[in-house]
Amino acid sequence: MQRRPLLGDEAVALAAIHSGLSGAFSYPGTPATEILEFIRRETHKMPRAAEGGVSYAWSANEKVAFEEALGVSYAGRRALVSFKHVGLNVAADPFMNSAVTGVKGGLVVAVADDPGMHSSQNEQDSRVYAHFALIPCFEPATQQECYDMTCAAFELSERIEVPVMLRLVTRLAHSRSGVQIGERRPANPLEPTKFPAQWTLLPSNARVGYDKLTRKQPDIVGWSESNPFNKLVLNPAAGRTGYLLSGVAANYFLDNFEPGEPIPSYLRIGTYPLPPGLVRKLLDAVDQLVIIEEGYPVIEDMVRGLLDAPMGKKIRGRRDGLVPRTGELDPDIVRAVLGKPARPRQQAPSFELPGRPPRLCDGCPHIDSYNIISELLGENPGARVFGDIGCYTLAALPPYQAAHSCVDMGASISMAMGAAEAGLRPAIATIGDSTFVHSGMTPLIGAAKRNLPMTVFILDNSTVAMTGGQDTMASGEDIVRIVKGLGVDPAHVHRLEVHRKNRERNTDIIRKEIAYDGLSVIIAARECIVAAKK
Repeated sequence: MQRRPLLGDEAVALAAIHSGLSGAFSYPGTPATEILEFIRRETHKMPRAAEGGVSYAWSANEKVAFEEALGVSYAGRRALVSFKHVGLNVAADPFMNSAVTGVKGGLVVAVADDPGMHSSQNEQDSRVYAHFALIPCFEPATQQECYDMTCAAFELSERIEVPVMLRLVTRLAHSRSGVQIGERRPANPLEPTKFPAQWTLLPSNARVGYDKLTRKQPDIVGWSESNPFNKLVLNPAAGRTGYLLSGVAANYFLDNFEPGEPIPSYLRIGTYPLPPGLVRKLLDAVDQLVIIEEGYPVIEDMVRGLLDAPMGKKIRGRRDGLVPRTGELDPDIVRAVLGKPARPRQQAPSFELPGRPPRLCDGCPHIDSYNIISELLGENPGARVFGDIGCYTLAALPPYQAAHSCVDMGASISMAMGAAEAGLRPAIATIGDSTFVHSGMTPLIGAAKRNLPMTVFILDNSTVAMTGGQDTMASGEDIVRIVKGLGVDPAHVHRLEVHRKNRERNTDIIRKEIAYDGLSVIIAARECIVAAKK
């Protein structure tokens, strides 16, 4: 077997290819972006799925990506859809319903959570979604398990005919290790489902599908109970406190024991649903149970149920503060949970370094856009700028301080609509070209229909810059045509080249549109400076 150094993301991608992958779909978002990037690099010389190879695409958004993958599964072939945790929110509608339709070809949903919010709006835990949808979930602890579990997930998905989730976290997705890999199995033949009613969720069909899904649950629990990725180690001689661990938390736990040092009893969870028999065996062997998991207290809540002390045992974890309720775990945090003394640390230099907050790149076109917006905010103290997800979110920081909200993809336009309806003037929205296609077009239709008094800036830098420069779905004159096609009055649609040499002219146009008592759209266009260098 060959051994390759791989990121966790790359191990998932390569395992999918080796599992006979036919289709891979995603929308870029850290820490999941590298999954599709790796598939693109590894398969660019392969034929497309129709000829037995692999098709891949950056989709318009996560919902579309999931539905494309579901279409591949419908055709009998294997598909992978990947995104970050908040992307699963966007894909939640097809995700939940796909558990009811079931699958034909294996469908694996790789979701990368971001504990500590390194590049995200929240710390949500995707295991909750797997539990919600009644589908199995794998949680790898190592890059080798990323590979092995992905292969196992495809096999399981086809065997029980439901999607299967693979839950990663940032630290695993973006760290590298040697991985033993296998060979690629052939892709499934094209064999569309013979039961279209199963995929047509009229209430009468959906009731049948949901009943079928619920009747699978005992088999899914049995699969998890006997799965080798769940490991129970009993060592009563090491004390009467046991540990229930999952994912990378198991690594941090084991890292805190020296060679030859007795390790307390523990159960390491790698698959969900939680295996109740193994949990009971651990509880039988200890007086106190400490639960350490990366993310929400998902396992802790399942074990506690309605009681603080199931089976008369004391349960400790995130709920009682022994494990921090928020943020990313690390070996030192887990060491404190174990009651071990802190390891020696190198002292930081005594002098203070100046803060270096993130900023827009030198030469970024957004700088010219926000210089104008900042100037006009000074002229309109009551104005508010509703921001969105992208590099331009940095405009919330000095020196611009020209973004007053950032909630989720596409919320800039929708929130500006609500604020305008409430009487806020001027109401301004800023949204990037990729985010506009992702989830900004739908609210703009409503704003145009009602001709709401607001100004939308589409910051067109011709790329998905924040996640590495992936291709955008629409740029340049395509955006102008889309905006007009959505119903915006062409007299109030302007595509401006944002550059210092054009600042006076651009400012005059924008000032007039902000004063206009209706909807106006400014397309601020200039290529990303990093993309231009490439």
